[in-house]
Amino acid sequence: MDRLEDSSGGLGNLVAFLKSELKPRGPIFTVFNVVTVPLLVLGGLVVLYRLWKGLGAVGGGSQEFPLGIWIGLVVMVGVAFAGGAYVLCFVVYILNAEKYRPIIRITVLNGFLAYMFYASAIFLDLGRWWNIFNPIIGNRFGVNSVLFLVAWHFLLYMLAAFLEFSPAVAEWLGLKRARKILGTLTIGAVVFGIALSTLHQSGLGALFMMAKWKIHPLWYSEFIPILFFVSSIYSGLSVTIFLEWITRKVFKSQITAEYRQAAPGILTGLARGCAGTIFVYLFLKVLVLLHGQEWGLLATPMGWWYLFEVAGLAGVPGLLFLYGARARNLVMIRSAAVLAMLGIILNRLAYVMIAFKWYVPFEHRHFPSWMEIVVTLTIVTLHIWVFRWIVHRMPILRRPPAWAAKMESH
Repeated sequence: MDRLEDSSGGLGNLVAFLKSELKPRGPIFTVFNVVTVPLLVLGGLVVLYRLWKGLGAVGGGSQEFPLGIWIGLVVMVGVAFAGGAYVLCFVVYILNAEKYRPIIRITVLNGFLAYMFYASAIFLDLGRWWNIFNPIIGNRFGVNSVLFLVAWHFLLYMLAAFLEFSPAVAEWLGLKRARKILGTLTIGAVVFGIALSTLHQSGLGALFMMAKWKIHPLWYSEFIPILFFVSSIYSGLSVTIFLEWITRKVFKSQITAEYRQAAPGILTGLARGCAGTIFVYLFLKVLVLLHGQEWGLLATPMGWWYLFEVAGLAGVPGLLFLYGARARNLVMIRSAAVLAMLGIILNRLAYVMIAFKWYVPFEHRHFPSWMEIVVTLTIVTLHIWVFRWIVHRMPILRRPPAWAAKMESH
């Protein structure tokens, strides 16, 4: 790979190198490929149809229920699931917890791709998609709107996440001088990215403060932004635990012996972080419930659903994380991560579908169309495809080149 920088072949060598890297690494006709390729084709056609015919042609909500599955499931859940990137960057680069460095690149890669693909759902959810730049320039909304802030946070955080990940790209291409420069920018990008994350994770929650009379009292409070931020911490760490489990099975040839040896300690540390954050989240939920004096609603059907979400899909995972970390039980830790992820999905969907206008009869509520579901699955599948392609080619799990490791040591 050093030939890209050192040889005189120039652009020709770069093109030849990239063509070789585009070739499949492994069998083509796998179960995953056979299932997902038709889905990607169908999803692409649906996206083109949506752009041509408009949002209403594919479902896309209504005036009564403006936020559908693309915002509720793809954007809001996807952003929360990407929280592991800013949390791990803070732990590794700011707190100098070298124990977690083996998983930092794969976590940052997942976070960057999550923003890149899941934020695209905002583009698809706009009725007039060609006005995508309006929130960024403050047109019609104004620079004081929450949407303006969230749009800029998304845009700048994707740039920061790319800078955090860019040393791996330079190592892949063999660009030694670029790698040296990008390495010096990492800390600045990390600090900038952490600041942006704390803002836009809570900013998404702030959007719902404008819908006080439309959200069930058990879910609405003035502390929604804080709850969104705190839940994004354990959500991101849970995804990191789940990602480690998938990585161990799918990319086993990439994993070094040192990584395998360090993995149990890394997972137990992540589990402790999840348990502590979940208990903070539950404490805040109790304070909000007492402050709002809405405990009488717990005996209603919506109250039972609320208890299932909070106690069943936050409290139970918190206990599993705690006991799993103490016993170093990796199965319990991974099970807790899956439950916590499910709890975040239901929590975010509650604000756009379940607890939003809960008083509307069931038959009059908005349900996603098959085309909305196909596009959602397509976005997730694209994330997986690109993630898999990068991990197989760039030094994400395996050791970086010797020259890069020498730069890192200095």
